[in-house]
Amino acid sequence: MTTQVGVTKKGKFSLLDMIKNVKSKTDFRKAGAIALFIGLVRGETLKGDKVQKLELEAYEEKANEILASICNDLKKKQGIVDVQIHHLLGEFSVGEDIVYVLVAGAHRRNVFSVLEEAVERYKKEAPIFKKEYITDEKSKTRAYWVTEPESDI
Repeated sequence: MTTQVGVTKKGKFSLLDMIKNVKSKTDFRKAGAIALFIGLVRGETLKGDKVQKLELEAYEEKANEILASICNDLKKKQGIVDVQIHHLLGEFSVGEDIVYVLVAGAHRRNVFSVLEEAVERYKKEAPIFKKEYITDEKSKTRAYWVTEPESDI
C-alpha cells in the first residue's frame, strides 16, 4: 500500500486508500472519530477570474519530510490516534481532489482542531507549488505561479 503521508502523482492514491491506511493500523481500535479535509480545485479566484486548471509540483523529498514531521507532531496531542496528509501532484481540472488530510481520534472533540492545524501547517510549511491557469473578465487566458495564499475573507 502507498505511504499515508507525503506527495504523490495524481491517480496513484485515493481517499479510499487513506481510509484503508488508517483502519489497518493496530491502534485504530482506540479511534472513535475520523475527520477529513479534502482540498479541491476551485473554479473561480477571489477576484472572479475563471480557473481553467491547476498544475501542482513539489520539492518532493523536502515536502515528504515536512508533511511527516507535521503528522508526527500532531499525533502527540491528547486523544489523537493518527494524522495523515497526502498531497497529489500533476495537472488538475476544476472540482478535482488535490489534497487529503485525515485525523483519527478517540472522540470527535479531539479531531477538529487538529485537522484545522494540520491544514494550516501544510499550507504554510510544505514546499508545494501551484500554477493556476485562469481566464479573466476580458477572456484573456494566462498562467501564473501562486506565491501568496488566498485569503479566506
